[in-house]
Amino acid sequence: MQVWHGIEQIPADLTGSVVTIGNFDGVHRGHRAVLETTISHARARRLPAVALTFDPHPAQVHRPEAAPSLLTGLTDRLELLADAGIDVTLVVPYTLDFARATPEEFVRTYLLGALHAQAVVVGHDTRFGRDNSGDQHTMSALGREHGFDVEVVHDVGEDRRWSSSWARQLVESGDVAAAATVLGRPHRMRGVVVRGYARGRELGYPTANLAADSVGTIPADGVYAGWLRRHGGTGERLPAAISIGTNPTFGDPVRTVEAHVIGRDDLELYDEEVVVEFVTRLRPTLRFDGVEPLIAQMGHDVQDALAVLRASGV
Repeated sequence: MQVWHGIEQIPADLTGSVVTIGNFDGVHRGHRAVLETTISHARARRLPAVALTFDPHPAQVHRPEAAPSLLTGLTDRLELLADAGIDVTLVVPYTLDFARATPEEFVRTYLLGALHAQAVVVGHDTRFGRDNSGDQHTMSALGREHGFDVEVVHDVGEDRRWSSSWARQLVESGDVAAAATVLGRPHRMRGVVVRGYARGRELGYPTANLAADSVGTIPADGVYAGWLRRHGGTGERLPAAISIGTNPTFGDPVRTVEAHVIGRDDLELYDEEVVVEFVTRLRPTLRFDGVEPLIAQMGHDVQDALAVLRASGV
């Protein structure tokens, strides 16, 4: 997949495209339905399928103090869009100046002037332009006026519409298994491994501690079965028992995310970017009366995690 960071990077010889627009946080199954429709139209017209997305997320610009945590940062969003089959992603820098453009100006500048869109695919809840004043009806009207086709993909889901907010709620509650149903994959976090207290190594279960600025919604405190993918997600995929919390047995004040790679005590992961994927929650965080019961429970956690991962076939 090609990535264009701003319209300045769009090739001069681009003569047409099929475009979809969105933040695509999490690239969940609802997003994938829109992406699949976009790709289908693009293949039929022998044109590139283009996803137009924004960075940073608009909520981080308009209300940074209240912006929700992101399920995926830009790196993972691009990877997931590529996995979905999109040919090109145009990343538009989201600024307050950009947000002042009217729906008409947005369409003229980006969809027509830059991408030469012959068709546009949007979800039924799409919003664009100043104060989110543009919606699916606005896009359809602009399509009729300017000569491009518009298809609206309506709600997609089973018992409930798949959405980023629903997936985020499930992750934050610790129900990562249910979140995976919405996302169509395990929820993930991405970050650099940093030095912690080295307590896990002393107890016989060394852990990779993710840096505080790691990207991805943090699940509820507890112990999870999951995977650790090395080298920014491109390397080995290793089974892991993942702990989130403040280590109440030791009275640690800082909440951490740390993954024990099962069966491996030979890994040197410091300063390496890794991706941690969450399959299911095994138990809540507990406080133990001493080190021995903690070590015994960690042994049970490792066995439980292995059993889950073997059964999941993920």
